[in-house]
Amino acid sequence: MKTLQELYEDILEQKVKAKEPLPAQYDPRHLDCLLNPRQYAPVVPSAECEQCSYDRACRRSCLFDAIEEQRDGRLWINPERCVGCGDCIEACKEGRLVMSKDGLAAMRAVRRSPGKAYLMVAPAFVGQFGEGVTPGKLRSACKALGFAGMVEVALFADILTLKEALEFQKHVRETGDYQLTSCCCPVWIRMIRGKYHELLPHVPGAVSPMVACGRMLKKMKKEAVTVFVGPCLAKKAEAREADIADAVDYVLTFEEWKELLDAAGIRPEDLPEDERNHASSAGRLYARAGGVSKAVSEMVMQLGDSAKEEALNIKSEKASGTKACMELIRRIQAGETDANFFEGMGCEGGCVGGPKRLVPVDDGKKWVDQYAADAKFHTPLENPYVLRLLQDLGFDTVEQLLEDESLFTRVF
Repeated sequence: MKTLQELYEDILEQKVKAKEPLPAQYDPRHLDCLLNPRQYAPVVPSAECEQCSYDRACRRSCLFDAIEEQRDGRLWINPERCVGCGDCIEACKEGRLVMSKDGLAAMRAVRRSPGKAYLMVAPAFVGQFGEGVTPGKLRSACKALGFAGMVEVALFADILTLKEALEFQKHVRETGDYQLTSCCCPVWIRMIRGKYHELLPHVPGAVSPMVACGRMLKKMKKEAVTVFVGPCLAKKAEAREADIADAVDYVLTFEEWKELLDAAGIRPEDLPEDERNHASSAGRLYARAGGVSKAVSEMVMQLGDSAKEEALNIKSEKASGTKACMELIRRIQAGETDANFFEGMGCEGGCVGGPKRLVPVDDGKKWVDQYAADAKFHTPLENPYVLRLLQDLGFDTVEQLLEDESLFTRVF
């Protein structure tokens, strides 16, 4: 019987070309997983796991107790608990665990909603698809595959930078205490909510840039289909969380996006430029470790109050990788740091170190830093697209981001 990955490869080209799949031998559960990915965990068994030579190393690696063994010996990954960190995939030496695939279902939705599907690209996308593939060429490739347009999520990282800076000022004034960043990494947030929930009062109520982007599109484009693409497996789980599941319909990894382009015979490097520059340097830096801290710190300074109130100056610390994040939380709880702003990212190096990146971490960071340096605007306040978008959404001042209870806010 074919594995899930073999089944996926068999039908990918047919599905991209809008034909019905005709697999030869398959497990019906696998086909259902490919066509209805939101009903499954971000990680799924690709083949049977009744016998294991490594004593269920995958279960021992899971920080969130998401892997359960059924009575018949098969593994079941609980979609309510699986965060999509990918640690179990690394732990499985027999290669029987793989990420779920949204590509087939996403392309089916794109075909059924002409002119209504939008691709939302993570800030880490630059440089991932080859040196000759510029953001403008990738936008053309997106349209060639049937999307109405491509939106850079970095623009919404700009908006969340403003919100986090305002939240920091408010929190420090009222408590004199520290803040944990909330708007970027789903593994970091699920770690806090699941294992260190006593720290939740230090987490401001902000959605991720991905969710903010999806909600904006759904609000401004009637019946929009929203598809996110990035290096992160955990974003698949985030998009399905009950309180924010209204924003993103499908989540693709960079690997899946490249597979779709290859199957459709689309070569982005050969396409014309369709260049847009909507995000500031701050939003683009969210893709790598330290980027959120730098963006929020500079925003706090630009808002001006730190010049009047010394206590409002940000002293930041960051951690990337699950073990480093846990150690940072230990140090916070033990009082071994005097920082007042903490950034955590589940992947080493930040999003550029995501499990489904296409280039090495150092190369990804180099590309992101250069892309940030090339931005026309340095901070969100200097970005006219941020101010225009906020006005279109009904915000008369940036300070009203603190009063928002729908688009950019979630309750932890």
